[in-house]
Amino acid sequence: MATGTLHLPFAPALNGALRRVPPWAVYLAGALPLAWIVWLLFDNGLGVDPVKEIEHRLGKIGLQFIVAGLAVTPLRRWGGLNLMRFRRALGVLAFCYVTLHLAAWLVLDMALLWGQALGDIVKRPYLTLGMAGFAALVPLAATSNDWAVRRLGGARWLRLHRLVYPAAVLGGVHYLWLVKAWPPEPFLYLGAILGLLALRLWR
Repeated sequence: MATGTLHLPFAPALNGALRRVPPWAVYLAGALPLAWIVWLLFDNGLGVDPVKEIEHRLGKIGLQFIVAGLAVTPLRRWGGLNLMRFRRALGVLAFCYVTLHLAAWLVLDMALLWGQALGDIVKRPYLTLGMAGFAALVPLAATSNDWAVRRLGGARWLRLHRLVYPAAVLGGVHYLWLVKAWPPEPFLYLGAILGLLALRLWR
């Protein structure tokens, strides 16, 4: 199937409107979920186990931004919707929320008991996968700037940023594995990740 045959009819008008949206607006909008979590914390709206709820919400938001970033290229290729200028913001926001998710676990749950935390990462496969996914995101966040693109060169920079693919899969499996009751939501996230990666391979 040729690129462009499935372009959405409203894509040109939406692209025109999005060109007037500055990338910093995405960062501002991306901070709203964190502000909501803080509000719920002080309003006692996080349930009987607020620590677990904070960890869960931060991790899920991070995964949502990863999925959104993965969707940018398929939306442009198959739908004609150009969100490329916002992809860096989506990636940086994903890393920030995943980092906050990890920090909440280390500080609030593990109380900075580094030995116990390392032991749990080794013993619990879902934590091992989560840490591996986070480690894959670190070089991407460190090179999400124009200086790094110039320093590495476009081709090497693109190759490095393909680390987002295994990071996304590891994050999806991490979420699926840690849920005990097997609700449909983790399967939907992992399915979305695998589907978006498949679209990147299908030309």
